[in-house]
Amino acid sequence: AVQLMESGGGSVQAGGSLRLSCVFSELKYGKYSLGWFRQAPGKEREGVAIIDSDGRSNYADSVKDRFAISQDNAKHTLYLQMNSLKPEDTAMYYCAADGILWALSDLPSFGFRGQGTQVTVSS
Repeated sequence: AVQLMESGGGSVQAGGSLRLSCVFSELKYGKYSLGWFRQAPGKEREGVAIIDSDGRSNYADSVKDRFAISQDNAKHTLYLQMNSLKPEDTAMYYCAADGILWALSDLPSFGFRGQGTQVTVSS
């Protein structure tokens, strides 16, 4: 099993920035996908950003040009840099991993996920 733990959430004003981190246990897969999804109260889970072992990344249209996903394999850490935050970005953010190449929309269904970190953006 892959264990993941998120950190870095908090409360910011609109226009501010946050960087989420997710420490994960070793991925013993030849191919894998890592990513972030979020869930706001009363809304469905939404894939936000994904990166895979082939180096490809993809983003939800709502966060393109504002968020950036990256990973440091030496530190077993996944990051999500969030800039120009908007109130509609307010949600619980989850880190997820799986041992195959998935699409962004599949993120909420990944086999492994963390406990989540709350992001609150005030206007």
